Formats: sequence, structure tokens, C-alpha cells
Amino acid sequence: MTANTVMTGNVADLYPSRGATEVSTPRQDPVVWGAPDTPGPIPAGDLQSFERDGFLAIDQLISADEVAVYHRELERLVTDPAIRADERSIIEPKSKEIRSVFEVHRISEVFAALVRDERVVGRARQILGSDVYVHQSRINVKPGFGASGFYWHSDFETWHAEDGLPNMRTVSVSIALTENHDTNGGLMIMPGSHRTFLGCAGATPKDNYKQSLQMQDAGTPSDEALTKMASEYGIKLFTGKAGSATWFDCNCMHGSGDNITPFPRSNVFIVFNSVENAAVEPFAAPVLRPEFIGARDFTPVK
Repeated sequence: MTANTVMTGNVADLYPSRGATEVSTPRQDPVVWGAPDTPGPIPAGDLQSFERDGFLAIDQLISADEVAVYHRELERLVTDPAIRADERSIIEPKSKEIRSVFEVHRISEVFAALVRDERVVGRARQILGSDVYVHQSRINVKPGFGASGFYWHSDFETWHAEDGLPNMRTVSVSIALTENHDTNGGLMIMPGSHRTFLGCAGATPKDNYKQSLQMQDAGTPSDEALTKMASEYGIKLFTGKAGSATWFDCNCMHGSGDNITPFPRSNVFIVFNSVENAAVEPFAAPVLRPEFIGARDFTPVK
């Protein structure tokens, strides 16, 4: 254990956060958990790049015909009044349009099939070295002319503090359902930032998720910390055609800007967690977030 390690119940808290001050902790976990010769869809060289940078960009994960199917399903969901009224839908504060719909692999058989697709779940198993379950899934809709971005953050900081994930054994994939230009609010990552955990300052408010899913507050790094990290690691902006994908480690420092162009940016986002890293009690939050945001069903994807 490191000097900053504390115990939460019977589980060691390797990554303290939400205290009085920011705390920087070296990563205590592997990046790639599977053996180098583990069979899977990711070539050995790409796996090494993922370990080094914390992400892997794929020019075409799904075909144009498949994109059309998933995009139609996205449009069906976001225009369904029942889905809009569901608590799993997050509404833009200004435009009042749907920003995200969570747990889409349970709402939609179309997206459930995508989760089970070996091109998707196979890569997650290869990186995490085990069977996996879906910790979170959602579709993100970023229409043109003012859709808001998401501030810099590490997903693991939130999933550890508020969902109780003990270790960094979680990977996300963002699959583009529209073209990602360099101007329409695309994903930005600091390459290599996954090797340092930044524990953020400030206690977690009760029901923080209700605000954080629209605009991140608790769990956001200071300007000073972000400046230091950006100076050390740089910033990579991801562009690509519909059907491209970005895999990234749970501790990558990442964010996205507003979309003030006429060109929408939509994607499906799936978070896989190792079945050997099942969530426990939150490490730095008064209550658990709802199941549709942080799953407590650890059934492996088959």
C-alpha cells in the first residue's frame, strides 16, 4: 500500500479522493491485464500502444450499414416521449433536448446486440484479462448550435468515489454514429495521463449525479493540476468517420468542448468492468448512484 492508502470497510482504498486537498497517486494497477499472447481482436502492437497512451483509436469498428442501423435506433429512442420521461434520459439545461440516454443495452435489443458483438466485448476481455460486465452504457447526442461539452475529468475518479469500483480494471469504448470533425465537440484525451490518479478536492454532495450528468462539478481537477498535466502529456483530439471508435482506459484525463457548429456529434458509449473488480460501497460518497448509472448486476456479457 502507498502512504495515501486507507481502508474503506474491508477494502483498501488505493486512490483517495474528495478530501480537503487534491492528491496525486501513482497508478497501482496494470493497464493491460491480459497476457501479451492472449488471443483477441487487438494486435500485439496496438495493445502496447494502449498500455503506453491509455487509448486506442480504430478507423472502422463497424460498417456504414451498421452505423445506419444504430443511428436509426438512437433517433427512435431520443424521439420517444416515454424515453424522454424516463429517469435514464438526461436533458440539456438550455435547449431542453435529450443529451444522453443511459442503460441503452437494457432498453434496446439493438444496442444489447452491439454489446455482445465480439468486435466490442472481445476487445474489452482482451484488455481486462477476464470476463466483463457492463458497468454503464449510454447514447450521447450532441446536436449542433450549442450542445454543451463535458469538463476535464477521470471517469475512474467518479466510479471509484461514487460507485465503489476498487481498481482500475475498467475500459470504455466510444463508437461514432456521426462524423467526428475537429470542430464539433469531439473527445479529447491527455495521452499517458492514465498512469497518475488525481484525487480531487471537495466532498461529494448527496445525489451528486443529478447535477454531474449535466455539468461536472464534484470530481473536477483544479486549473493548476490540469495545466501541469496538459504540459506533461499534451492533448489528443479524436476525429473520424461514423463507425470509427476510441477505446480508452478508465483513468484517462479527458473531456469535450461545446458544439457550436451545424454538424451534430452522436455516439454510443459502453463501459466494461472486469467481473473480478465488482463494485463495493462508495469510497467517497454518502450514497450509491442509481443502478442505471453504475451497475450492481455483475453478470458477464455472453
